Amino acid sequence: MGRPRKDAVIPGEFAPGWLAKLDGRTALAQDMQARFAEVCADLGGTDALSYMQRSLVERALWLEYWLGQQERDLASGSADFDVGRWVQAANGLQGIFAKLGLQRRARDVTDLATYLKGRANA
Repeated sequence: MGRPRKDAVIPGEFAPGWLAKLDGRTALAQDMQARFAEVCADLGGTDALSYMQRSLVERALWLEYWLGQQERDLASGSADFDVGRWVQAANGLQGIFAKLGLQRRARDVTDLATYLKGRANA
């Protein structure tokens, strides 16, 4: 039995774990992983986030990507653009970002003296 297939595109509908299912060799997956890491860093680091917060970050990234696709469709004159769906998605993204917090949070780090003392004792 083969390994599960890794995707090279973001799914058309949100599904939990979509980010982990992307083929990490693709530029898209690398960009989305970098965005996930950046948002988590802004919130104090992945280790500081609860499951619920990480889930919201994943949803926010999917919505952000979907909105970008819709905007590209609009710019190219595609008849598929639905302003009502776009507004709902934009409002949803704003709500998720508001729930996560829009201000950066400092990551809890050990000061240099404590770090060096710990290394010397190890």
